[in-house]
Amino acid sequence: MTAKSSYKVLPGPEGYLPPAAATMSVMLPDPGEGLVEGEIVPQEQAINKIAEKLLSAKNPTFFPGPLVLWAWKDGVIEKAVAAKELADVVGAKIIPMPDYRPKYPMINPEIEINPNHPNLTIWHNKIDVCVFVGVHCHFANIALKIIRGGTSCYTIALCGEMGHEDAMITLRDVKADTIRKITEAVKEMKAGGVVSG
Repeated sequence: MTAKSSYKVLPGPEGYLPPAAATMSVMLPDPGEGLVEGEIVPQEQAINKIAEKLLSAKNPTFFPGPLVLWAWKDGVIEKAVAAKELADVVGAKIIPMPDYRPKYPMINPEIEINPNHPNLTIWHNKIDVCVFVGVHCHFANIALKIIRGGTSCYTIALCGEMGHEDAMITLRDVKADTIRKITEAVKEMKAGGVVSG
């Protein structure tokens, strides 16, 4: 299955009200597939593209959400450990999102993403590639669209469910094994001479 239009989900800024990728005929991948810039590809190809983007980034940053920060069911700790190992191999910063409640009257963009203003955290920390992992779908969908609309950050969503069409790259059904495959791809690229941004 392929996307029905030539719309590309690329870094912005795309504007104040960027279209939801789904309204532009970008479809979510089926099991065993990934989504790269609006195009459905085999999962292995998406994994390699994630590794490439992480290694070429100047300031890659992971945003782990509550689904990996809290040990709420079996497999969560293993997934969190795998995500931390990947961040370490890449040399990425980690900004955890333990919850999404708005912090008013102000947020500290150095240490958190506010549901209404994720672009402030991206701008403040000069993040060029970000990875969402363990972020609830309802929050990820909004935040990814705002980031695409107002920043030039390249977004990657490692989703435990069906994926996110508003990310530049997304994988679905992500478990610890999937994250370890990305780590292995990063290590292979490094061994082949690809150096971090």
